[in-house]
Amino acid sequence: MSNPSRRHWVLGSRQPPALDLPLAQASALLSHLGQGARDTVAEDLLRLVGAHAPLAQCTIFSFEPGRRPTVVAVGDRSRTRELPHIAEAYVNRYHRLDGLTAVMQAEWTAAQKSGTEQPRILLHRQAGADIAHAGYRQTCYTLPQVAERLAVLAMYEGRRWMSVHLYRGTEHGPFDDVAVAVVEAFAPLIVQAVRLHHTGLAAHQDLDGLLLARAVRRWPHLTRRDQDVLQALMDGLDTGTLAERLGLTPASAQTYCQRVYRKLGVAGQRELFAALLAPT
Repeated sequence: MSNPSRRHWVLGSRQPPALDLPLAQASALLSHLGQGARDTVAEDLLRLVGAHAPLAQCTIFSFEPGRRPTVVAVGDRSRTRELPHIAEAYVNRYHRLDGLTAVMQAEWTAAQKSGTEQPRILLHRQAGADIAHAGYRQTCYTLPQVAERLAVLAMYEGRRWMSVHLYRGTEHGPFDDVAVAVVEAFAPLIVQAVRLHHTGLAAHQDLDGLLLARAVRRWPHLTRRDQDVLQALMDGLDTGTLAERLGLTPASAQTYCQRVYRKLGVAGQRELFAALLAPT
């Protein structure tokens, strides 16, 4: 990567334009924050910002010190079905080669001093030509036909960076001044929406984890497959969706569900949740 310090800036150093916010799309975004369908928020942001500046893809990542980053959500305008795999390749193999790494290190102290209500919002742009590593450039830019990525990032809780990556396709060309100004105008909404979404998902996952651990303690005879089925039932999945998640036929999924219900001594999902929440 060429000097990354010349490719990032702090929001506020330039005055963004005033934009009309589509009420229906903004309401859709708010309604999806923290919900189980994690990718919906990335898709909502893609539509919301993309209505003012052409975009191809959106991915949201969480970075914590000493840990591999995680994929929070992905959104794609039918460009390629490979985006989830590309995002996983990025967090597993390429994130240290990204210019964002140097930016987060350089901005760490200043970002920590900013509060949650007014976080220090950074923007970082990167094109395929900026990347020296051939594998990273090929996987994340050349194959998905990405011209440039503009990242919006901020620190949360004094330790975690959340970064929203907005991608322009080769048919759109790199981000021009108008497109950059659009992203800057949306940046405060983007960082707060992602913060709320990530917090809601974490709370949902933590609660599920606590309930599952409680179930394993109370019913130690549950097999690993039983636990997978129980997790799916706790997520509210119907038999067809559960079968798809676990790689089962609908008939096998129904059999597994009935087996879990029998082991827990319940007749269905309503009794299942009552049993999980009942005092021991």
